[in-house]
Amino acid sequence: VQIVESGGGLVQPGGSLRLSCAASGSIFTIKKMAWYRQAPGKERELVAHITDDGSTNYVDSVKGRFTISRDNAKNTTYLQMNSLKSEDTAVYYCYADIYSGTWYELTHVHPWGQGTLVTVFS
Repeated sequence: VQIVESGGGLVQPGGSLRLSCAASGSIFTIKKMAWYRQAPGKERELVAHITDDGSTNYVDSVKGRFTISRDNAKNTTYLQMNSLKSEDTAVYYCYADIYSGTWYELTHVHPWGQGTLVTVFS
């Protein structure tokens, strides 16, 4: 099972970006997908997650600005980031909680993506 992020880039403060994260491989079900970020010199932090029933949670610093969503048919999650600030600059990583295989032989895996850089500059 692999997950691949896309959508990072350069943006001015107040701008928007949408990140995508697609999971592929032998996937039985995806319990949760999440976005983390790591800024230079800082620890990786959870930005948002979404469960298989659509429940979401956000770190306080992005509430009201970021929206996480998922397309179950495409095994994909999105992070819409609006009103971006310089402090949002970081490498954003996608994480997934996946049961791989078939119903009679499941493997619980937790893959990470390679990361995508978001730079907010003025």
